Amino acid sequence: MEFNKIACIDKTGLEPWAIEELKKYSIKPIEVFDDYPESDNEIINRIKSADCILVSWNTQISKKVIENSKHLKYIGMCCSLYDENSSNVDIKTARVNNIEVTGVRDYGDEGVIEFIVSELIRLLKGLGENQWKNEAVELTQRIIGIIGMGTTGRMLAKIASAFGMKVYYFSRTRKMDMEMDGIEWLPLNELLKTVEIISMHLPKNTVILGTNEFHLFGDGKILINTSLGTPFEVPAFLEWIKRKGNYAIYDEDGSGGNKNEFEKYNNIILPKKVAGWTKEARERLSIKVLKNIEEFLKELNV
Repeated sequence: MEFNKIACIDKTGLEPWAIEELKKYSIKPIEVFDDYPESDNEIINRIKSADCILVSWNTQISKKVIENSKHLKYIGMCCSLYDENSSNVDIKTARVNNIEVTGVRDYGDEGVIEFIVSELIRLLKGLGENQWKNEAVELTQRIIGIIGMGTTGRMLAKIASAFGMKVYYFSRTRKMDMEMDGIEWLPLNELLKTVEIISMHLPKNTVILGTNEFHLFGDGKILINTSLGTPFEVPAFLEWIKRKGNYAIYDEDGSGGNKNEFEKYNNIILPKKVAGWTKEARERLSIKVLKNIEEFLKELNV
C-alpha cells in the first residue's frame, strides 16, 4: 500500500536517509520544502494533490488548509503531539474530514536535560556572564521544583536527585512511582513558596503562572523553561525578572514569540539554539515518523 504523493511541506528535520526511505511509500515523486510557509495559501499550494503531508511544529495546519486540501488522507506531525489543544494541526477538522493525524513523543528529551543541567551549573558557579549568588554554589542541596512530570520532567527529577538536589514536583496527576523514589508532590502554590529553582515542562498553550504565582515564588530565584512557548503570563514574568537576584534560563523554543523582548535582559539566559535538537534527536524523530506511516498504511491494507 502506498500514498499517491507525499509532501514535506516545511523544514521537518527528518534525516536525509529518512527522506530517501519515504520514496518507497509514494507513487509519485515526493516533494520536499526546506523552509517555512508564511500563509495558509502558501501551505495549500505546497500540498496541492498530496494525500500525505509531513510537517514540523513551526507550521500551523488550520481549518482553511485542511478544507482546501481535498486529497489529504494523512498528516504526519514531525513533532510532539500531546493533545488537541496544544497541537499545531486542527485535529478536530481533520477528524471530520477523515484525515489521520499522528505525532511523535520523546525524541529530544536527552538533549533538553543536558542543556538544563549545563546552564544551571554555569549560572550557579558563575562560569558564564552571570552568577546566581555572591559565591559559587553547587547543585548539591539546592531545592528544585519541577512543573509537569512527563518524560522530560521525570528525567530531570532523576538527574537532579543524583546530584543531591532536593526535588519537589507539581502535575495534574500524582506520580506514585516517582514519590516512592523520594520525589515529593506539592500543591503548586506550596511548591512555589518552597523551592529556589523551578523547571517547567508543559504542553504548548498551557498557562499556569500569573502575578500571584510569581509573587509566591519570590526573589533570588531561578526559572527554567524549555516548554514550547511560555506557560505563564508574560507581563507577570517581566515584572518578576526585573526584581533583584532573579534569573531565567530558556532554550530558543521556550521563549515563544518573546525572543526579542527577552534578549533585552542580561539576567535571562537565552541561547540561539533549540536544546533538544541534536543529531541523535533527529535520528529518533525520523525513525518514529516512518514507523507511524508504516503502521497507518498497514492498517489500510488489512
